[in-house]
Amino acid sequence: MSTLTDETFLQRGPSLRGLLGRPELGSVVGALAVFGFFALTADSFLRAASLSTVLYASSTIGIMAVPVALLMIGGEFDLSAGVLVTSSALVSSMFSYQMTANVWVGVGVSLLVTLAIGAFNGFMLTRTRLPSFIITLGTFLMLTGMNLGFTKLIDGTVSTKTIADMEGFPAAQDVFASTLTIGGVDFRITIVWWLALVALASWILLRTRAGNWIFAVGGNKDAARAVGVPVARTKIGLYMGVALGAWISGQHLLFSYDVVQSGEGVGNELIYIIAAVIGGCLITGGYGSAIGSAVGALIFGMTSKGIVFAEWNPDWFKFFLGAMLLLATLLNAWVRKRAEATK
Repeated sequence: MSTLTDETFLQRGPSLRGLLGRPELGSVVGALAVFGFFALTADSFLRAASLSTVLYASSTIGIMAVPVALLMIGGEFDLSAGVLVTSSALVSSMFSYQMTANVWVGVGVSLLVTLAIGAFNGFMLTRTRLPSFIITLGTFLMLTGMNLGFTKLIDGTVSTKTIADMEGFPAAQDVFASTLTIGGVDFRITIVWWLALVALASWILLRTRAGNWIFAVGGNKDAARAVGVPVARTKIGLYMGVALGAWISGQHLLFSYDVVQSGEGVGNELIYIIAAVIGGCLITGGYGSAIGSAVGALIFGMTSKGIVFAEWNPDWFKFFLGAMLLLATLLNAWVRKRAEATK
């Protein structure tokens, strides 16, 4: 049940053995390589405004990659994470508009609904003991249909009505979709949300009993249950963590564009998983870090925007993303073997 964790590194100090034990080591090396590559091939890549754009693109993925990484460390997947973001935005928008309420009421209702969906995923997983792939695939399909069906039923179209003129909208926009100007450069508020989630998740993994539980259930849930780890509660909590990230991302989506397209979000769940895997999380669970997921999201942001700055054909983006996934997986496996060999 024992796995290599960030805590192991802290105990050993900055030795070679400790560095090899860091889950995010491979992703950091990859991030430096990607940064150097685009710095040399794209003249505008190193401009402050360009780096701000890269960070924004990274943050929109990173907000979800962090809780998805924790879920993967716990040994599970969530294929409904992408459409759950859209569901969260739709609930906020439609509830506020239909009830003619302050938008903060819609935001609060959306939080409760989104967390309930996350709890449902975790509850179904622990009760039925079906694979998380099947459970969350079912949720993915249900949410995809509900997003489209309810939007057409209530609003008559595939998109929501504008709520920009409703009470509370400017304040909510400041919280979820504002822009901060630092040194003459504009930074989106999602970067702050992203960093806060990375710090919170790292603290949970490194400094709390819940963090030990997450690594334990991901390493061997039967052994974890035998020593008193609350496996069901831990897994439900992890799915609710993904739901919390989806709620934050959904509110950003809504208050950035005012209206929401019901078909958005499909396929994004794979991007979140890819960012976590590039960041050092193992598909088998029990290994990874929140910081690694942030580095994985940063690599994704640098690649997606670097291709644009280099003026390449964006059709090649998926090719580079797939290549990075394979290389990161191979590098992570090699790093872990080297770490175990030096124990």
